[in-house]
Amino acid sequence: MRLAAKIGLASIVVIFLAGAGGYFWLRNSPAWTGVTLFAEDVRVENFRAMDKVFPSRAVPSGGPVWDFAVAERPLPETYLFEGAARPLAGFLDETVTTGLLVVHDGTVVHEEYRLGASAESPFTSFSLVKSVLSALIGIAIEEGHIGSVGDPIVRYVPSLAGSGYDGVTIEDALTMSSGVDFDENYANPFSDIYGVFFDLAAGQSMEETLAAFGRARDPGTYNDYISADSIALGLVLEAATGMPNDAYLATRLWQPMGAEAPASWNTGASGPVLSFCCFNARLRDYARLGRLYLEGGARDGTQIVPRDWVETSTRPTAPHLEPGPNPASFWTFGYGYHWWIPEEPQDDFLAIGIWGQYVYVDRRNGVVIVKTSADPGFDARDHETVAAFRAIARHVAEGAA
Repeated sequence: MRLAAKIGLASIVVIFLAGAGGYFWLRNSPAWTGVTLFAEDVRVENFRAMDKVFPSRAVPSGGPVWDFAVAERPLPETYLFEGAARPLAGFLDETVTTGLLVVHDGTVVHEEYRLGASAESPFTSFSLVKSVLSALIGIAIEEGHIGSVGDPIVRYVPSLAGSGYDGVTIEDALTMSSGVDFDENYANPFSDIYGVFFDLAAGQSMEETLAAFGRARDPGTYNDYISADSIALGLVLEAATGMPNDAYLATRLWQPMGAEAPASWNTGASGPVLSFCCFNARLRDYARLGRLYLEGGARDGTQIVPRDWVETSTRPTAPHLEPGPNPASFWTFGYGYHWWIPEEPQDDFLAIGIWGQYVYVDRRNGVVIVKTSADPGFDARDHETVAAFRAIARHVAEGAA
């Protein structure tokens, strides 16, 4: 055998052994759960154990719990979507539903848990927590920590001067209209959103990560959903209040709202919570958030989130944020301040997280619906989910009447 061939064969053996050794090390390390987070055989379990999968901070509850009455009512058997009646039970199965809670006028009318979950399970939110972040921004403005939504982000986070966020206002980021050049494509492992997770896992600060992004278009002109905007808002909130975002959430929203249980919020390796992702709580506590917004930000007459903030947050504030076909938006859902507005609005709005996490609020019918899922087809189901939610809301409201 020639020397070159021997060297080549030896190199292959070394690479194989190194790869095998690395695999077995990783397979037996704490990082393995993170690597396999979305694997089909563990996805459901991971989604209710995120406080163990990744580092997290506790968000304590405290004070009197905001109770629900309970009066079970049947759900509709079908809902109408794309001109056809479809079975609701089949939809819940197909979307790998793990929890479903329906509240009408402060009364739980339906509550079910699936695939090993229970009422005590801490369901992850993914991007649903962006709507929680929005509430905290509104509270911080009311308390005087932030001047207004017109303030530039760099006033609070000067390390972003010279980046794509230079010249972007808080309102631009709240409406996902920053114009920052950021790729949110989860189908591309080399996209910016994956890069953010890698940076955070490596211990890089969020300021350093955001400072690397430039500008794709003028701020305030186009609705393009990017988690970088929520990261920027999280930095603003922490700088303005002088408190970690998890502590601000606990003292300004979670406890005053009357959450029944502690929650948790995942962090990067450098410590701060992920303002764009990965809050974990019980289904009923997500429903309390929806109920708070249904009741104009107040709990039993005590204002927690400013009423005008709730109103502004849940309606489009500019033409490029309107629902329906819109050349100035990446999608057909409308957008408020980190809340979604469905097409053909019926005085309803919702928070959405990937894999099928929802808090849906229907003002007209007085209904809040929370759904958690582990749905591999989540990306194409939001319109159908809204159709199912609207059918449920109408049905339970008509049943009560």
